Amino acid sequence: MQSRRYHDIAVFVMRSVVVGLAAAFVLSVFAPRLVERLRGSGATSGAESAYAGRGPVSYAEAVGHASPSVVNIYANRITTLRRAYPVPDPINQRLLGYVTGPLIQRRDQSLGSGVIFSADGYVLTNNHVITGADDIQVLLDDGRVAQAQVTGTDAETDLAVLKIDAKGLPAIDIAENTAPTVGDVVLAIGNPAGFGKTVTMGIVSATGRQLNLSAYEDFIQTDAAINAGNSGGALINALGELIGINTAVYNKPISTGLGRAQMPEGIGFAIPVTTAKTVLDQIIKHGHVIRGWIGAEYTDVPPAAGATGRQPGVVVMRVLPESPAAQASLQPGDLLLKLDGVAIADQGDLLTREAAFAPGTKVRLEGLRGNVPFAVDLVLVQRPAPSTTGA
Repeated sequence: MQSRRYHDIAVFVMRSVVVGLAAAFVLSVFAPRLVERLRGSGATSGAESAYAGRGPVSYAEAVGHASPSVVNIYANRITTLRRAYPVPDPINQRLLGYVTGPLIQRRDQSLGSGVIFSADGYVLTNNHVITGADDIQVLLDDGRVAQAQVTGTDAETDLAVLKIDAKGLPAIDIAENTAPTVGDVVLAIGNPAGFGKTVTMGIVSATGRQLNLSAYEDFIQTDAAINAGNSGGALINALGELIGINTAVYNKPISTGLGRAQMPEGIGFAIPVTTAKTVLDQIIKHGHVIRGWIGAEYTDVPPAAGATGRQPGVVVMRVLPESPAAQASLQPGDLLLKLDGVAIADQGDLLTREAAFAPGTKVRLEGLRGNVPFAVDLVLVQRPAPSTTGA
């Protein structure tokens, strides 16, 4: 009797196993996705919950933290011009066309944005926003309008520092611990087209971009919408910390074939906050930016046939008269490979590094002249204004 009972239990178990295996086979053939979901349900639930904790549903907290530090800038210019009037007589109009009238003055206004860097009223914006302005008004987040004075400008980074007479202003928090990384979520805050304060969202598309708009460039590229009026505004991270100053939009038509051209979208650029802060501090301290200068113009090394990637170093294109480079006998065509023993990546790298040295610093350049190694020592001087350097 006992053996009969064990036999029945064994048969039941075997039948259950066979039925389970058959069901699994049928599901794997006719419903493979369901099988994958059942297999991964336990593992993915934890992963999904962890991932959900990393991505915020809203960036309102970040915007609320940074937005009070972003201002609208209205730069007013008085333009003098002479009006022209058409000659009323048709016959004389063919001969004379138009006659000049009196001089008149016209008020032009450009729109931009700015970022409050200190509670006592220092505001950073783009130089092109306020260039030539006779009157600069700053609209604060609380609705107040303040008159701004230009503390100093730096055309070589397209930055300008303004000062407004106010205290207790909400200074922006600066992202100082980590550099922006491709893929990071970013938010652009500014005054596009005069609509008022506007926020757009995107990611960091690239870093270290150069557009040949100015001498010192290390742009953050982003697909967060940046339009006219956003210039000088804030590019912040998901914590509401400043990572860049919105500066430019790529607006050159792109050929699509068959003679067609299309305006690119989603390509904006911002000056990294490290550069912006350095320029701000120097302008506040000195009234302008002090940079070391070798006194030569460079270009990147042309790629060699069959080479992959950019070739290190720079080629000297021009040596400025009476400059440190001239006194050290640098020559056009020299290939510069190292500055103070550290390899030179490209012309942007060399420009940035020489600018970081204080005037009066002695440095060593190493390179090749006609495939023959050479080294020279020179003492840097202060970089002259762009109009005198030819840059």
